[in-house]
Amino acid sequence: MITILFGTVLPWLLIAVGTWLVYQLARQNGRILLRLESIEKQIGRRAGSREEAKRREAGGLPVGTAAPDFVLPDLLGAYHKLSEFRGRDLLLVFFNPNCGFCTKMAADLAALPAESGDGRAVPIVITTGDAQENRKLVERYGIRCLVLLQKEMEVASQFRAQGTPMGYRIDGAGRIASELAVGAEPLLKLVNSCLHTPCADMSAHGVSGLAKDDPSLARSRLNRNGLKAGTEAPDFRLPRIDGGELSLADFQGQRVLLVFSDPDCGPCDELAPRLQEIHIQRPDLEVLVVSRRDLEANRTKAAALGLTFPIVLQKQWEISLKYAKFATPIGYLIDEQGILASDVAVGVEPILALANVVRSLRERTSLHMESAGT
Repeated sequence: MITILFGTVLPWLLIAVGTWLVYQLARQNGRILLRLESIEKQIGRRAGSREEAKRREAGGLPVGTAAPDFVLPDLLGAYHKLSEFRGRDLLLVFFNPNCGFCTKMAADLAALPAESGDGRAVPIVITTGDAQENRKLVERYGIRCLVLLQKEMEVASQFRAQGTPMGYRIDGAGRIASELAVGAEPLLKLVNSCLHTPCADMSAHGVSGLAKDDPSLARSRLNRNGLKAGTEAPDFRLPRIDGGELSLADFQGQRVLLVFSDPDCGPCDELAPRLQEIHIQRPDLEVLVVSRRDLEANRTKAAALGLTFPIVLQKQWEISLKYAKFATPIGYLIDEQGILASDVAVGVEPILALANVVRSLRERTSLHMESAGT
């Protein structure tokens, strides 16, 4: 009887004990899971706090605040104010020629246009160190944008940029338009960022309003977008690549197509043979090219393309500065009295169009004289 009873109760007892054990294990595992979740949240909060602290530490100026104004010299010694660029979106890059990350992005900076176009930001580099050292770097990589020189980090500190390369996008109203970008890739992305966000109003009303507040702003924008037709062409005397020197004044009494070029500029290579054709076929129009970089590089390029028109060399951008345009290829048409007969032409086809303007004028004059004769 006991054996039967024991045989009947024991399985249920085992089931009860097993169920209790499973329940206890589940409770224990639940507490462990809750504890692990709590620990993960604490770790996450601490990591987030550290990241937030880092972000605050290197966070730069808040978006929407006014960018601190400053006055700095460029590598030729001419002084520039940030406020001179009101009305245009800017990419402000803090740079150091002794910074490996900076030199790695130098080629990318060289690929950026010196002036804005298609809604892109105008790059301005603020470097530090020795002026000659920076000039050599700019020359080596062919950086075309404006480069300004601070003594140490006095301007960078105003922008809370504690290292290089770092920078911001600044909108046309002079406000910080991005968080502080750290590193080459984030900085270069800012060049195109205003393609996707509203940029400054460049209407005539907007420009005149800015000029009313500070008349120097309108003059400054003019001086960075080329000289206007009717301006006396600034004279210069430069060494020719084939020996001797040549000045613009030597062409007094003749129409001149003045072109700024560069042996490392692809569009310039496209333009050069067309200029050679004009030089041979158009005795009514003189072609004069102001190039830059190394003498031998220019001689090699001229020989390879069979160029026979006069080519002179500026050391850096000193003649481009006089003509208020830091880009290649660009051109001006200069009349017989040494007056600019056109606004600046930028690019291959606009430059060639200047030559066609002269031809059209000559043809109209010829027809007029024939009509008067009959």
